Amino acid sequence: MSATHRLGALLLATCLLAGCSTTEGTPAAAETRVFAADNGNITIPVKPQRVVATGYAVPALLEADAPLVGISAWSRGLLMMTAEDKATYERLTKIAGETAAETDYEKIALAKPDLIVIGVPAPVLGDIDVKRLEAIAPVVAIGPTIPDAWRELSRRQADAAGRMETFDQARTAYEKQAAEVKAKYAPKLSGRRFGHLGGYGQVAKGNFMREFNGSFGTNIAQDVGISYYGQVTKPGPGSLAVSENVSIELLPESLRDSDVITYTLEPDGSVGPAVKYVLDSPLWKSLPAVRAGRAIGVRYTQAATYGEAMLTLKALDSELAGLK
Repeated sequence: MSATHRLGALLLATCLLAGCSTTEGTPAAAETRVFAADNGNITIPVKPQRVVATGYAVPALLEADAPLVGISAWSRGLLMMTAEDKATYERLTKIAGETAAETDYEKIALAKPDLIVIGVPAPVLGDIDVKRLEAIAPVVAIGPTIPDAWRELSRRQADAAGRMETFDQARTAYEKQAAEVKAKYAPKLSGRRFGHLGGYGQVAKGNFMREFNGSFGTNIAQDVGISYYGQVTKPGPGSLAVSENVSIELLPESLRDSDVITYTLEPDGSVGPAVKYVLDSPLWKSLPAVRAGRAIGVRYTQAATYGEAMLTLKALDSELAGLK
């Protein structure tokens, strides 16, 4: 072998050992790390290049500007997306429907992901063939638990996708805005007892949903200084730890001590069926807070990312301005 060939071979071997590219335009071997997910400690790329997301990971990773190549349907969040995120959502291949059972494994394989982020609750994870997905790419399950855990949930999802810088920017902007709204209304909110009527009541069973601190409709309001009195009578797992369904005839007993009642509106500002059922009741109209004109509807209580929660803050700011 000539000296030139020996030098070339040595350089090639050195390059391969170092993990650099061997030809112009070919990426280096991906660095990996171990990530603590709901499904165990998973080895994933440090900087994923092709990510598939499902469930609650969809809005979180759209907002974090992750390199998505496929997502599940997430129509419930369309009205809370920015125009840019909505355009990206519409463009991306849908590799699953609205439910985990609608996962299309062939489409996921065709997307050639190097990371799959599953954002569904642990009980729903059984509807997904995780082993089948693991044959395609590393799978990290990061699903919701209690309602106000969206902060940590979206952080972990952004972390897995290598997008912490973008996530931190959104969180900082939210915390700044929340502090401003809190300071603005502190004198008006001080000493008042708040109750919340949630949007997931069981109308067919004659029940309404009462939400307490940490629930869907209350957790963002808490960031501006509102506190919801009371607690669940018989706590259960997940959202049942911070909310309960109560028979409509017990409405006066449940909310009569409220100085102010907030209630969930749909993202478009309409009143959902579960809330309308209560608002149409004579029992609702008999509540002291309602008679005093201190019942206010709040949009975007379904927010599950810091970007979406900025919309909730804006809605709260608007409604609290008119609070008597």
